[in-house]
Amino acid sequence: MSLRTAHFVMPGGVDDPAAPSGGNAYDRRIRLDLPGFGWLVTPHAVPGGWPRPDGPARDRLARTLRDLPDDAVVLLDGLVACGVPEIVVPEAGRLRLAVLVHLPLGDETGLDPAVAAALDTRERAVLRAAGAVIATSDWAGRRLVSHHGLAPDRVHVAAPGADIAPLAPGTDGVSRLLCVAAVTPRKGQHRLVEALAEVRDLPWTCECVGGLGQDPGYADRVRQSTARHSLTDRLRLTGPRTGADLDASYAAADLVVLPSRAETYGMAVTEALARGVPVLVTDVGGLPEAVGRAPDGRVPGILVPPEDPTALAAALRRWFADPDVRHRLKAAARGRRTTLAGWPTTARTLATVLHHLPHPPRRPA
Repeated sequence: MSLRTAHFVMPGGVDDPAAPSGGNAYDRRIRLDLPGFGWLVTPHAVPGGWPRPDGPARDRLARTLRDLPDDAVVLLDGLVACGVPEIVVPEAGRLRLAVLVHLPLGDETGLDPAVAAALDTRERAVLRAAGAVIATSDWAGRRLVSHHGLAPDRVHVAAPGADIAPLAPGTDGVSRLLCVAAVTPRKGQHRLVEALAEVRDLPWTCECVGGLGQDPGYADRVRQSTARHSLTDRLRLTGPRTGADLDASYAAADLVVLPSRAETYGMAVTEALARGVPVLVTDVGGLPEAVGRAPDGRVPGILVPPEDPTALAAALRRWFADPDVRHRLKAAARGRRTTLAGWPTTARTLATVLHHLPHPPRRPA
């Protein structure tokens, strides 16, 4: 099979083990799997403070795109592309562009409203110029269509895949809680601390596994809150883990908790379910899609409102108090494990989108 070439423009830190994220993991996996569906991927990692880069980063991106041949197929990570329409939009006149949106830029938690509005405007210009837009959940696709006024037939969904792993033995079936997420306001670890303080009488321990460097000030506030509630001996911010270390964290988990304020999908959810571990998550964005249902229709987790530590605490108390609840959730998680789509499904969808990218209009001779 003759491979066609796709140029994949990604953030510079996509391979940095100290900064794992769902978006980075997605990009890495697609880069590996697309060749199996007819596309040779040429990666272009562009360092910079995306989506608001400095001058040198902007110049690197402009040079990267300028050096590509006319009519080249280009997949752009939205974190890099969507904040700089003045660089990307002109190239849509000669390149076949697809933009992969992991999270709409304005949805990042903690942004000044004026900054969020400006990022929204920039993202809209880029997405309207692209030949195709790729979202990572049905919810995210619908949001992009409605929020940016995109034609629905130009927005495609390629949800993250999951690698089925051995069933997690857990610790004692009840008490080991795990949160896998970068420690940022959007992921809501401060609300988890508040909820755990409400159930300090229960015999839980909790590990929060994820990068601490994206928002160091927030990580410090989470530590301070943990100390203020006298939970430092029971809740640990471990920093990032990957590979066998992350596998070991999942294997020891009895329940995975994700208290996000915004989420387009939630790969930590499907990573847990791929091991048969039930989840407790907020009912936001694409998280209900990631949770899904077992073949018998049961939901393999508990969903609670975002920004509501009391509701989170009540769900935890229910988990600890009722063996039947735990049994049903664990059985549903094992059922859901059998229905999870793998990464080849994601790569196949992306390959099809790239194949059907429209050619830019021919320039007059």
